[in-house]
Amino acid sequence: MDKPPRTFWQIWNMSFGFPGIQFGWGLQMANMSAIYEYLGARADQIPILWLAAPLTGLIVQPIIGHASDRTWGRLGRRPYFLAAARGFAMQSLFIGLGAVIASALPYLLTNVFHVAGTRLWPGPFL
Repeated sequence: MDKPPRTFWQIWNMSFGFPGIQFGWGLQMANMSAIYEYLGARADQIPILWLAAPLTGLIVQPIIGHASDRTWGRLGRRPYFLAAARGFAMQSLFIGLGAVIASALPYLLTNVFHVAGTRLWPGPFL
């Protein structure tokens, strides 16, 4: 049985959230070291903080993969993918919205709501 070809709009809908995800990753990559320092980390502690998430993934992902490989349900093999794909779509949406709101918040607080002291570290946004 051949898969039907995807239309442009089907591919568009599948890919629409990725700019938001990348925007969020870009904000994180650009600002996390400064945030770590603001929260009290010393310069020699920052590399281990950057390694915490990937090392956690090295432990958690094989465990989930092992469980997924051995799971059969009424929805077929590996029902985690079905739940994860719907969950990933929602996560992508909220990551994109959160990144946009987070990046605009200092500007909004300072210039719209006139709250003083909202600039924590120098950045390109303000």
